[in-house]
Amino acid sequence: MLRLITCIGIEHSALHLLFATVICISGSLLTVRLFSRVRRTQALQRINWLFLSGFVGGSTIWTTHFIAMLGYQSPVLFGYEAELTLLSLFIGITSAIAGFAIASLGRDKSAFIEAGGAIVGLGVAAMHYVGISGYKVAGEIQWNQAYVICSLLAGGFFGALATNRVVRPSRRLSKCGAAIPLLLAIVSTHFLGMAGMTIVPDASVSVPPEILSVGIMTGLVGAVMIVILLLGASTYIIDMQSTVAAVARYRHLSLHDPLTNLANRAALNEHLPALTKSLSDLTSSIAVLCFDLDRFKEINDVHGHAAGDAVLRAIGERLASVTGAGRFAARVGGDEFVVVIRDHIARPEARSLAQRLLDEIERPVEWNGQSLCVGSSIGISSFPDRARTIDDLLSQADVAMYRAKSTIGGSICFYDPSMDEAARARNALAIEMRDGLKRGEFLLFYQRQNDTVSRQVVGLEVLLRWQHPTRGFVPPTEFIPIAEKTGFIMELGEWVMRTACAEAATWQNPLRIAVNVAAQQLADSRLPQIVHQILMDTGLAPARLEIEITETGIVADHVHALNAIRRLKGLGVRIAMDDYGTGYSSLSTLQSFPFDKIKIDRAFVEGVTNNKQSAAIVRSTLILAQSLDIPVLAEGVEREEHIDFLRREGCPQVQGFLFGRPVPRHEIEDLVGKPASSSSATTANQASTGIDGSRGAAA
Repeated sequence: MLRLITCIGIEHSALHLLFATVICISGSLLTVRLFSRVRRTQALQRINWLFLSGFVGGSTIWTTHFIAMLGYQSPVLFGYEAELTLLSLFIGITSAIAGFAIASLGRDKSAFIEAGGAIVGLGVAAMHYVGISGYKVAGEIQWNQAYVICSLLAGGFFGALATNRVVRPSRRLSKCGAAIPLLLAIVSTHFLGMAGMTIVPDASVSVPPEILSVGIMTGLVGAVMIVILLLGASTYIIDMQSTVAAVARYRHLSLHDPLTNLANRAALNEHLPALTKSLSDLTSSIAVLCFDLDRFKEINDVHGHAAGDAVLRAIGERLASVTGAGRFAARVGGDEFVVVIRDHIARPEARSLAQRLLDEIERPVEWNGQSLCVGSSIGISSFPDRARTIDDLLSQADVAMYRAKSTIGGSICFYDPSMDEAARARNALAIEMRDGLKRGEFLLFYQRQNDTVSRQVVGLEVLLRWQHPTRGFVPPTEFIPIAEKTGFIMELGEWVMRTACAEAATWQNPLRIAVNVAAQQLADSRLPQIVHQILMDTGLAPARLEIEITETGIVADHVHALNAIRRLKGLGVRIAMDDYGTGYSSLSTLQSFPFDKIKIDRAFVEGVTNNKQSAAIVRSTLILAQSLDIPVLAEGVEREEHIDFLRREGCPQVQGFLFGRPVPRHEIEDLVGKPASSSSATTANQASTGIDGSRGAAA
């Protein structure tokens, strides 16, 4: 140990040691940073970074060694042989490249990592001793084998530790901290080797005249040092700039919607907290406008997702043009958008912006020669006067939006605390609905369907009613949407079908019944299996069951819906299309799906006597159905004028208040509790009856 201290402190120039230390530290840091890039890149880029890290590392080892050698206080004349000196540089670079290459091949727990580092460390020793062999002195160089062996072990150990720390950095030591083991590999190998070297002067030994002098070596080492460090540093800086640009680009992509280039939900979640902390004064606030697109799903279903994307892009461009300084627009969902106004002071400003947004949204979007139209309703909330937290701000705007959708003639709605009460009431109703089904509070009501000419009853449609223990009868228009939103419609719809089939199986008059299934039920691949099991359990003949579906349940997935309908018909069940005329592709739907009946929506029947358009639609529907050999039933028949028109136009069946309102089971006992006459039975076999189990909204 004393020999090592003497070698460092006495036999080397302090100035040269300081210079060598600076070069070794900067070169090691740069080498480690360059090598860390090797494992984060692919293919050709990995080769480039591997070569560069090895080249800079090997050159750092070489320059550190020879700067220290230039400061070595030799007792005799000396010089450097050019061939071996340059060979040592080559050995330093190639061993570093080879070692780093092997280390880069290994996984996180592979021995390749340490093996590659050990090669780098042994390469330091090889470079050192080849360089020393080119160190020509007027005397003899003698070696202490113990120091030589220690230098080899130290180089291999610290080299392995360096690559280990680059690949598996500890919490206390970053990847840059891995430069310390590399620096120790270079320094320990050099000074242990130098400590093991003794120069014995010999006057008979002369220094060859062709060797490199100290001045030439100083210039050579300085040139190599400058070129290598500048090359490595400039390359690393360029890469860092590219990395910063790439990070900025990735951040932009992560915070923006790729389709509309508006901010996304993540950006909104970053923007709002920062905005709340930077309110200019106590009188200002933040307003949030929340809205989605009406009729957007229909555009996707009818025209395809390319049309939907075109609409979203157009809406995004319009929002960007409307929102200016101090405003922030984001697409936070499929067709959901949020606009934020900072330093918002009064409602008129928010209402004015909301109206401009509505005007832009409602402008048609031209796509492939077609005009696509959507609408919207906007909910507005503000911070801090209404909302106290960011979550409250967004949820309140969302609540206000849904209130705007339910308000006739109002497309803009400001949040009010009473809306929370309504929302809580809806949530409470959803909970009570599940309990109500268990307690037997739901009832089936029946509405007659009649032959247009004879007026005889040809079937019954079953409608769902809820008799709440404290609220009385809850309107279907109130609880059915909640059931659909919560998914309870699946359980409720199955209960309606099972109960209706069980009751119908007990009737002596075998009228056909029809059950309306919700879109969510039709989307369930188990529906045919559920219907089959219900028929088996209740004993109802399949021919007596007619399932009504709306076009809304079909357009979501034509292929699935067609498959489900074919499986149901395979059971012997009849399929009716309900609310015909209110969809977007009724003609193509009739052509594609094997319906057994068409039900004309009440909205058209109501106007047949005073509205030419309604009369024309009903008339054309009847002509089309006759040509397709599909029976038709008209809903909403309330006056004699209605049935007179339908009789003249050839509509075979009707349903409406003219023949009776929906009534409970005991009030149709005279109809279903006795065997049908032969004529009635014949008529019934030709009729279609319906149970509205999912909507429950028909009068």
